[in-house]
Formats: sequence, C-alpha cells, structure tokens
Amino acid sequence: MRKLLFISFISFISLFLSASINNFAQSRRISPKIATPATPATDAMNDLTAEQMFVEANTYSKKKFAEFETKKIPFSESLLKRTVLEQKQLAAKYAAIVSTRQNLAAEDFYYLGMLNWLADNSEKAAESFQKFIVTENPAVEKLQTARSIVIVVAARQKKLDEAEKLLVDYLKTEPIKLTERARVESELAKSYRAEKDLAKAASHAEEAYRAFKIVFQDSTSRARGLDDLLDSGMTAFEIYRDGGKRQEAENTLEDLRKTAASVGSSSLYYKAVDENIKYLISTGRKPLALQMYSNALAQATKDFTAKPLQEDVLRRLKEREKHYKLLGETAPELAAIDRWFPGQPQTLASLRGKVVMLDFWATWCGPCIEAFPSLIEWHQTFKKDGFEILGVTKYHGEAEGFSVDNAAEIEFLQRFRKNQRLPYDFVVAKDNTNQLLYGARAIPTTVLIDRKGLIRYIETGSSQSREEEIRIEIEKLLAEK
Repeated sequence: MRKLLFISFISFISLFLSASINNFAQSRRISPKIATPATPATDAMNDLTAEQMFVEANTYSKKKFAEFETKKIPFSESLLKRTVLEQKQLAAKYAAIVSTRQNLAAEDFYYLGMLNWLADNSEKAAESFQKFIVTENPAVEKLQTARSIVIVVAARQKKLDEAEKLLVDYLKTEPIKLTERARVESELAKSYRAEKDLAKAASHAEEAYRAFKIVFQDSTSRARGLDDLLDSGMTAFEIYRDGGKRQEAENTLEDLRKTAASVGSSSLYYKAVDENIKYLISTGRKPLALQMYSNALAQATKDFTAKPLQEDVLRRLKEREKHYKLLGETAPELAAIDRWFPGQPQTLASLRGKVVMLDFWATWCGPCIEAFPSLIEWHQTFKKDGFEILGVTKYHGEAEGFSVDNAAEIEFLQRFRKNQRLPYDFVVAKDNTNQLLYGARAIPTTVLIDRKGLIRYIETGSSQSREEEIRIEIEKLLAEK
C-alpha cells in the first residue's frame, strides 16, 4: 500500500512542479537567504546558464523522490514538505544569482521568471516575464507561457484591466494551450467574483470550466483533473447562484453531473447532485429537491455501469437523506440531556434571534479537536453579533483510555474543556438520541440554525476548506435580520 502511495506521489510531484502554467504558486514567498539544499560550488554555479539553473531546480523534487525510493526511505508528509521547500529555496537562490548578472539575454529573462515562479516569488516572476515579453522576436511558445503567468499575477493583484489586455494578446497568438487558458480564466473569474462583478466573473468561469473539461481528456493525473473540474464547475455555479441566475446555476450543476458520469467519477457525481439538492432547498423548492433526491437514486444506476461506482453514489446520497429532510425545517429540540455546563440549560426555541451552531463531537475524535481553534475564533469574533456554539456529545463510558462511570466522565469533560480553553457550553446526552435526530452518523457534524430557528446547514467532516465554508455560512446567517 505504501508503495502505491509513493509511486502515485512521484507522479503527482512531477506534475505539480513542472514548468508550465499548470503550476500556480500557492504558498509564501521564498527567500534565497534561507538555508538551501546542497548546490554546486560558487564557481560552478556561476558557470551555469539561467536555463540550466531552471532545469536543475525544476527537476529537484522529482530526482530527490526517485532517490528516496531507491534508498527505500518511506514517504511522509514532513518529507514532502521539506523536499518541496528545498526546491523552492534552490530556485530562489538561482534566481538571486541570475538577477545580478549584467546584459541578460531575452531568454535569460524568461528563465529568471520561471525560477522566481518556482520559488513562489510571483511579483518578481511577473517583472522578469514582462521584460521577456517586450524583447525582440521572443520564442512564441515561451511568450505565451510568460503572458499567461503575468495574467494570473495581475488577476490576483486585482489589476484586471491589465490582465484583460494581456489575455487579448494571448488569445490572438498561437499556440493557445488549453491548460494555460483554463488557469487564467479561472483566476480572472475568482478575482471578478471577489470584486462583485458577477457578469464578468461568469463569462470567465464558463470559459475555465469548458477548457478544463477538454483538458481532462488528456490529463496525466486523473486526481488533479477531477479537482480542476470540480473547482471550475463549482466556481461557475456559485457565481450564477450569487447573481440570482437560478437556471444557469442549475444547468451548471446538471452539466457537472453528466460530466462526472462520462468520466466515471462517483465523488464528482455525488457532489454535483448534493449541491443541486441543497440549492433547491435553499431557494424554497424543497418538494422539488426531495424529488431530485429520489430521481438521483434511480439515475445513478443508469449513469454508471460499474457496480462499485453505483454503490458509492447511492451510499453517499442515502447517508444524506436525513439532512435533506431537516434542511429548511425547525431544528428539533435536543433530547435526553443529562448535563449542560458551564451555562444553564436552554431550549433551542429560547435561542431564537441568535444563530446557533451545534458541534457534534467527542474527546477521542482527532478531526473534532483539530477544528477547535476555528470554533474558538468564531465564538470570539461573532458572539457579540448573536452567535452561539453548543458542543454536543454523549456519554461514551471511557476517559483517557479507562472505563469510567458518568460522574467521572463529566469530571473529565470539564477538565478537557478547561485544558482546551473552549469558551462555549457543552451539552452531554445520556445516549445517541441527538445524533439520530440530526443525522450525525459521523463526527464532527456541524449544524447551523438561523435566527428563526430553521436548519440552514448540515455537513460532516473537518478540513481547512470546510472550516472556511462554515465561516462563510455563519457570516451569511448573521447578516440576516
């Protein structure tokens, strides 16, 4: 199993770090002053051309992981992070050397840009690429890549007029690489969305989604291709949703579902259907949403001939049935409560006028604990606006690895709350009645209840993206008066 993961990782690292517009810098700017991996002696480095430096830096991680595999060094997240950081540091060091040279040739500016891009120094990368773009008769393929990266940087900096002008130049020059076009269109869509210009955002989002669907057919990484499809499709949907364009929003999700079926992805298929059902509920069309749920159970068996894919979609959807039925309804009162601390017991009805978050959790749940910093932040940030968090758990009959009675477990929970510095109330139930009431079959499960007492959000799981999603929902519900 570890061998399979290792091999797939090498494939991923090769893709992620290759020299193309597919590789957008996502982390912090790297300084060349940070200790770098072993590099040639200074004289030898000075003998390298800018192109040779880029090739060496660009292939660093791929070569290192091939070396690790030969030496049977096991893969780990820390090894990945360290090696990628070393690669960025090497690129930054080479970029610093090249930038001090006099009388750089046209292609030196290109490779200096690529070194800075690899080092996540996007502003310096854009500066070098802009110098390359205006050189006499630049190599056209490099010219297009340089333009595409400058567009991305400009879009992120909200220099949208500059980005649009460069996009016009890019589109009237061959070759036009769909991978590059998909990325620049995606960045422009997100930037226009952030600027609340939904009309322009939608136009670019549609182009990005169209391009990613074509690119997927030739993608050497299925996982990455699926991620791009999901991201671009959901971005287009969200832009139409936020702009009140219901039909366009639903059409995008339906197209995403059909695309998922054609490429054989049960996870993408489920996501498209799930989002469509939730969207119908959120726009006051719950009967239609529940009908869509029933239809999807039958449609999935037609769309997928492979039994495992059918079963995966059906399992996921059936696990959500309880949530679909609860969304938009009055939140059921918590039941079988034995202890409520440190505050006084309350009913959900008494909390009307506030936005309430129910966090279904347990002390032994790692993802639950990982989410605590976000919950603490939300409590501190939003409590003054009428936000309330309730940590909902039940007796498990154990504490710190030992079997305990209820009284000892309560003492443990009180210590746990104090040690974790959790500022909100704990609700401890006698049994799993509340988990059944709210369909919290796995933990953590988050439920958001609006000021009117209606359930507006139910999701299971914890991750950075999920926490960002929850925060956005909290802010949206608090804005409703």
